[in-house]
Amino acid sequence: MEIRAFAKINLMLDILGKTDDGYHNLFMVMQSIGIYDDVTVELSGKANQIELTCSNSALPVDKSNIAHKAAKAFFDYYNTNSLNPRKTNPGIKIHIEKNIPFAAGLAGGSADAAAVIFGLNEILSAGLDIEELCAIGVKVGADVPFCLKGGTMIAQDIGQVLSPLPPIKNDYIVLVKPDQDVSTKAAYDAFDTAENIRHCDTTGITHALANKRPYYSYIQNVFEQFVEVPDRVDIKATMRSFNAKATCMSGSGPSVYGIFDSEIKARSCMNALLSRYQNTFLITPVNHGLDVLKK
Repeated sequence: MEIRAFAKINLMLDILGKTDDGYHNLFMVMQSIGIYDDVTVELSGKANQIELTCSNSALPVDKSNIAHKAAKAFFDYYNTNSLNPRKTNPGIKIHIEKNIPFAAGLAGGSADAAAVIFGLNEILSAGLDIEELCAIGVKVGADVPFCLKGGTMIAQDIGQVLSPLPPIKNDYIVLVKPDQDVSTKAAYDAFDTAENIRHCDTTGITHALANKRPYYSYIQNVFEQFVEVPDRVDIKATMRSFNAKATCMSGSGPSVYGIFDSEIKARSCMNALLSRYQNTFLITPVNHGLDVLKK
């Protein structure tokens, strides 16, 4: 099975606090976007083996890859819930055709993991529903449940509690991934020691999106207060010069996006940024997380 797995941006990201068990309690508005990886999942005939390949040699293809972890988590669930009468896992091969920039705050790895979990459920005829797939997914990554469902959603707790919102339409997104990488752990550590944090208007964006009203003024990412991305100021200034309705960083960075109400404005902005940033994209919102391309 070949599956298209879409990236995401955060229309809002706020950290409400830290739980007793050390996790950060989040409020996010997540949006699927039209950058994707194509993930192929197939049976190999080699029992109990997970083989992983990727078009980008910079990514590991061993047990450290989240797609590999997702396959293992699926089989763990498959075997412990009496779904597999043979008790022997069929061998599988996974190939990732990588297009989503990695270490970018776009959930590219989580999208791949979601595709693997969805694909295994289909090719093995396991019959798991979407909530069961999400329960498997959250064990390997907090963004995986969203990537399984996709669209426009509020994500709470560590990101696995999802509430759908009406899809956003008629917007164009210019996305730039600067060369700098950002450590997600370092970003959360910076939050833990920060003072005088300005939190986001979570009520405002929820009300605006739920009622299909203008939401641009509410777009915000709390990480921008304490995660340094030197190119962010330049990128945002260029986006504003082409009349972006809003600009924001996605996740813990470093990717920055601008939202436009006109394709002409967005394309002009993209062309200006391409001269300085190779990873620049013009995309539109997507109302789902996965597409099946081939069974």
